[in-house]
Amino acid sequence: MSQQNVEVVREVYRCGERRDWDRLAELFDRDAEQHGTVGGLEEGFVARGVDEIRQVLENAEEAWDEQLVEPEKFIDAGDQVVVFQREYQRGKTSGIELAADTAAVLDLRDGRIVRVQGFMDRAAALAAAGLSEQDAHADS
Repeated sequence: MSQQNVEVVREVYRCGERRDWDRLAELFDRDAEQHGTVGGLEEGFVARGVDEIRQVLENAEEAWDEQLVEPEKFIDAGDQVVVFQREYQRGKTSGIELAADTAAVLDLRDGRIVRVQGFMDRAAALAAAGLSEQDAHADS
């Protein structure tokens, strides 16, 4: 089942690239939660349910002139998948460009996303999933 979870998460990222929010919603549990990034500006924020999560994604599109999240590595952690990613953003009004190496932990149940937690620190994401740096490099 865990390799299937990795494939579901890969599809989530593909949907994000295409801005296909309808398909993305199909991959999430109706009561899923998206938590603000640990170490980020929205730490502590929680969007509950597919509709709120979709609204967060659509609002982000409005805030940034350009926003791209490129997955670099998918790490199988059973019912969780850790994703190392590179984020690029350019502010609409400021024009300020940001780039960061971040991570996300996605929890799955019955093949659907039930929780998403972003992390500014990749080691913290691994620890949250019960993994170590060695685990992240095991399949490299």
